Amino acid sequence: MLDLAIVTVPFKVKDKLRDNLRQLFASQGDLNFAVWAVDNNSGDGTVEMLQQEFPQVHLIANPDNRGFAKANNQALRVIRARYVLLLNPDMLVEPDTLVKMLAWADANPQATVMGCHLVTETGETLLHVRRFPTLWDQLAIVLKLPHFLPHILDKYLRTDFDYSQAAPVDSIRGGFFWIRADANGQVPLLDERYFIWFEEVDYCRQTKLSGGQVWYTPAANCLDYVGQSFKQVKRGRTQTYFRQSMIKYFAKWEPRWQSYLLRLAWPIGASLAIIGEKLNWQGRAKT
Repeated sequence: MLDLAIVTVPFKVKDKLRDNLRQLFASQGDLNFAVWAVDNNSGDGTVEMLQQEFPQVHLIANPDNRGFAKANNQALRVIRARYVLLLNPDMLVEPDTLVKMLAWADANPQATVMGCHLVTETGETLLHVRRFPTLWDQLAIVLKLPHFLPHILDKYLRTDFDYSQAAPVDSIRGGFFWIRADANGQVPLLDERYFIWFEEVDYCRQTKLSGGQVWYTPAANCLDYVGQSFKQVKRGRTQTYFRQSMIKYFAKWEPRWQSYLLRLAWPIGASLAIIGEKLNWQGRAKT
C-alpha cells in the first residue's frame, strides 16, 4: 500500500501546477507516494502539460468544471493509501515537507485530519486555523461589519493562535489537507453539495463528530500562493459560490432558521458592498 496519495484539482494554473509537481517529485526521503490530478476543464493546456511532462501522474480530465469536492472524490474513490493529501495546485512543498508530515502523522495517531505551517510568498505565516463558523461571525462577514469593527472576527479567525505549537483545532485550510486513512486505505469522501468553499470545514466537523481529531502542526512547511485559481473566475461568480456554500453549510449543521436568516442577509450585504465601493472602502471583509 502507498504511504501517501496526493490529490490535486487544477483549474487554469498550469505554470503553478508544473512547479508544484516538480517539487513533489523532488521530495526528500524514502517515501512511497503517487499523485492524482483531476483537471476541471482548465482549457489552458494543463492536461497536455501533464501528459507530456508528468506521465507518472494519474490524470483524470473532466469535460467540465465539477467543483472541488466532486473532483477530489473522483480520485478518492480509487485511491488506497495510508494517508491522503489534498493539495491545491498553487502550493509549493519544501524538499522535506512530505517526509516530515509523514513522520509527524505516524507519531501522532490521535490526529485524523492534519494541516501544516503555511507561508505566503513573502515568508509570512498564513493564518489559516479557524473555529467552526457561527451565525454571528458569518453575518458579520455578509454585512461587511469588519470594515467598521476590525476585530469583530478575531475569535472566529483565532488571531491569538500560536502557530509555533502543535494543537487540536476546529478546522484548517483545505489547501494542504492531510487525512489518515482507515485499515483499508480509504478516507471518507467530501460532501458534494459544496461546489467550492466550506467543504473542508464540513469535513473537519464531520471528522470530529465521528470521534476523530483535527490537528495543526508546525512540523512541516508549505508555500501557499493563495487563490490563484479563483483569480481566473469573475468576482461575482466566486461570491455566488461562497454564498451558496455558506447557506448549505448552515442548512446542514444548524437550525433551519439560521440558513434562512443568512439567505435574507446576503442582498443587504451586496447593497452595502456597492455603497462601500462608492465610499472607497479600503480592503475587503475577511472570509
